[in-house]
Amino acid sequence: MNSERQIIEQRGLGRLELWPLPTDENTLWMLLMDVFEGYWQDIRFGTMVPGGVWEIRAPNAPTRVSLMDGYVTVDFGAWHFHICVGHFSGCEPTLAAERRTGRAELYRLLDREDAPKSWGLRLYNQLGDQQLTVFLPNPFLDPGGWRALAPDWERLRAWDTLRQSYLGLAPDPVDRSGQGFVCGG
Repeated sequence: MNSERQIIEQRGLGRLELWPLPTDENTLWMLLMDVFEGYWQDIRFGTMVPGGVWEIRAPNAPTRVSLMDGYVTVDFGAWHFHICVGHFSGCEPTLAAERRTGRAELYRLLDREDAPKSWGLRLYNQLGDQQLTVFLPNPFLDPGGWRALAPDWERLRAWDTLRQSYLGLAPDPVDRSGQGFVCGG
């Protein structure tokens, strides 16, 4: 397991602390199953690019999280999405390789005092295009996504579990050092 972290400044977001994850097909499939089957009711997901953030909330538990021909499908019944995480045989090999996840990371967004204020998972294809951002439950936001009156540290359960499962890292007291969530702060 790779527990080496990086700190980067990302234009438009601020300081991020990143932990790279393995990008092999099986690990990513298991990770997406864990996130969407275990935490579907608590997460928001979509893409987060300069000028646009999609924060989609699942309408129900997924009816299926499957892997076929390199693509993970997360199906909610009325709609679904696909992410290429492995070998895809449906097109020319160079194009197929570009579609596959090339970078996966757990991240926490830091405030001006370097205390965490947001936690998540990001996947990028081999070209560096964002495939998915999962916004994990945030102790500074209530389940509806509004600012909480007081931090609910139990909302870091998903973060703590994913760090332990995929990085071999125990819960970090730094995660409970923040003062709140302010966009852009």
